[in-house]
Amino acid sequence: MRPAIDLLRSIGPLPEGGIVDLGCGSGAAGPALQQLGRALTGVDLSPAMLEKARATGCYDRLDCADLSDWSPEQPPALIFSNAALHWVGDHAGLIPRLAETLVPGGVLAVQVPHQNNAPSHRLWLTLADELFPGRVDHAAIPSVLLPAEYHRLLRPLGQVSLWETEYYQELAPDGSGHPVRRFTEATFGRPVLEPLSEAEQARLIAAYEEVIGSAYPTLASGHVLFPFRRLFFTLTR
Repeated sequence: MRPAIDLLRSIGPLPEGGIVDLGCGSGAAGPALQQLGRALTGVDLSPAMLEKARATGCYDRLDCADLSDWSPEQPPALIFSNAALHWVGDHAGLIPRLAETLVPGGVLAVQVPHQNNAPSHRLWLTLADELFPGRVDHAAIPSVLLPAEYHRLLRPLGQVSLWETEYYQELAPDGSGHPVRRFTEATFGRPVLEPLSEAEQARLIAAYEEVIGSAYPTLASGHVLFPFRRLFFTLTR
């Protein structure tokens, strides 16, 4: 939750209007957003995630929608998106469109992983392309624009703040494999593994396990210190 809280703390006073948690997932950010005292709407494509968000009791409304073409019924004061938009394409069209739905003085606040060039993520694609050329659809891989590209998109629309933070996480030992492999397999690694057969997946995982320890060595305790970079921006319209 620390990136979500850091993003929330960067937001100044808001005009009148509601809040949208765009890509709310299980509602992890709901309790913090609820403290702002505004009507809170959660939006996600997964009904299962929305049920978990509903169980938090933080949301006044929950909508099942594709983030790529969602638009609010009423202009919000804040669109808050924590670790979700990297799964959505066409940021060049999406980000300005979201900004234009805000009330005057409203804020678009976004945090996304910016880790694709790190060994933890890059090795999934490099090894898959070596072992199974042409099998992985690179367009399906979660990705984001360069910081300068976001600045170019947003600067004409209002006041922009843009930054990166690298968080160091201590990943616990996992008896079924290297902690970094286990950490990335179900997120970034998922669209890499999905097109492969079970035997091919096992082969790719084995190849990843062979090399990942050189980039992220295991401590004597079995833990791994894992740096994870996040990209943040806020736009005040």
